Amino acid sequence: MRILLVGEYSLLHNSLKEGLLQLGHEVILAGNSDGFKKYPVDYDYEAKWLKTKLFDIPRKIIYRLFKFDLADLEYGIRFYFLLPKLKNFDVVQFVNEASIKTSKKLELFLIKKICASNNKIFVLSSGIDYLTLKFYTENKNYKSLLQPYFQNSKLKEFKPFFTYFKRSHIKIHLYIKEKFNGIIATDFDYVEANKKAPNYLGLIPYPINYTKFSYNELVISDKIIIFLGINKYSYNQKGMPYFEKALEIIKEKYGNRVEIIITKTVPYPVYINLYNKAHILLDQCFCCDQGYNALEAMAKGKVVFTGAEKEFTDYYNIQEKVCVNAKPDVAYLVNELSFLIENPDEIIAISKRAKAFVEKEHDYVKIAEKYLEVWGNN
Repeated sequence: MRILLVGEYSLLHNSLKEGLLQLGHEVILAGNSDGFKKYPVDYDYEAKWLKTKLFDIPRKIIYRLFKFDLADLEYGIRFYFLLPKLKNFDVVQFVNEASIKTSKKLELFLIKKICASNNKIFVLSSGIDYLTLKFYTENKNYKSLLQPYFQNSKLKEFKPFFTYFKRSHIKIHLYIKEKFNGIIATDFDYVEANKKAPNYLGLIPYPINYTKFSYNELVISDKIIIFLGINKYSYNQKGMPYFEKALEIIKEKYGNRVEIIITKTVPYPVYINLYNKAHILLDQCFCCDQGYNALEAMAKGKVVFTGAEKEFTDYYNIQEKVCVNAKPDVAYLVNELSFLIENPDEIIAISKRAKAFVEKEHDYVKIAEKYLEVWGNN
């Protein structure tokens, strides 16, 4: 089978590609490298010219005047010139409703071109899309990355999300609803928002190629090492202020018994190397389930503070912690961290369960088989 994956989101499509290749399929990944994250792709439509220093000032001026980023146009133009290579695939899957990241009109035009020259077309619900944004705004108490926005609507990092409510994007959403073979949720943060959609095909968990990661059983001989990786573009969405305040208290409370590593907006390969020696990784506070970064860390045996709400524990029948359910509550985070620091045996136990969980429920080849089944039946 020839399969085209369009767009990347936290290495989801890279891992799926690896699983599909193991099963003998031909797979092409067309995407941008997601800026500073530097994700690998086969066909790259990352904006290069208009993100250089030469165009930086005029680009900013145009954005201030017209609220349009010229780099978005370059994404679309580069994707357009890739179209001759993106034909005659048995299955095409977009990583979300804005996979190309260009202007809305051009995005719809390019999506239509892909639909006209390929067979089955699917889209993932990963990150924000129209239905997810609608559900979060209508259910403000639901644990979601929008909760910081509801507390402070002046936070700039949330502004791009609301382009999904513009008429130009709703046209894309309606086209997907009418023409695509289906939509697939990637974790429990997207299930409630999509489950009533007529073309919803269910949940398929993230694929994780854990064979790429070296697992060394955690050894605690001196300090407990805690890692926090901050991305300035999702600082509030992930609840970084809560983690930072909790770590300040932990540092004061435990002093030399802990080592705290904090990074800010580093490329993915650098991020991975920096957290390798950590025992505990702080991922995010406003999620119900784990994303790719959390799962990858769990596969390495880290104790991860991330989403693990009831829908997650019920679905997987979790009896003992495989991660720590993070909440936007400093006192709660301090209490959970303190328990682990004072009970290092529990760190070792959760570490082993985390690794086993990922290998059982997120095996990249088994997940690829689930995608093939869903694609084949729809």
